[in-house]
Amino acid sequence: MRWLRSLWVILAVIAVAAVSQLLFGKQTAEPHLIATRATATIGSGSEAVAVGPDGQIIAWYPLAEEEALPSLPLSAPPESGELAGPVLQQARVLGAAPAALRPYIERSYYGESGVDVELRSGIELRFGDDSQATTKWKAAAAVLADPSIEALDYVDLHAPQRPAIHGSGHTLPPLE
Repeated sequence: MRWLRSLWVILAVIAVAAVSQLLFGKQTAEPHLIATRATATIGSGSEAVAVGPDGQIIAWYPLAEEEALPSLPLSAPPESGELAGPVLQQARVLGAAPAALRPYIERSYYGESGVDVELRSGIELRFGDDSQATTKWKAAAAVLADPSIEALDYVDLHAPQRPAIHGSGHTLPPLE
């Protein structure tokens, strides 16, 4: 008899929990939109197509004339709709760029050292591949913000813990 009484108590608790959930619990789904931001373009002018931080083609994204996004070295998006190889690595590097540095980025290309990003001032950032892109951008930002460096040609970020700088041909962009 004792087990029967325990069973009734358990069933009562389950029933109360179910009724509480129905009466007071959330029973509706709320929409949640995650918008992809454009970090680069393919093509130019009115034919330009946006590319997301992961290399995804965002054909529906309206590009504003005043939005100065860096360009990838393609004249048109790939037929497959997906980036691959060196251009995908470039898109990932551009996608990892910190918001404060994005206005200074002119373009990206794949050079002898791998992924290179050229700033509007002419300074070249040499990333190698897209691994540790966020860490490499932090190292680049630290070099660019260093008040003891007045001008340079490139920053080698292959080893982000020890970025190498060279040259004195280009001045650093002004702080805004």
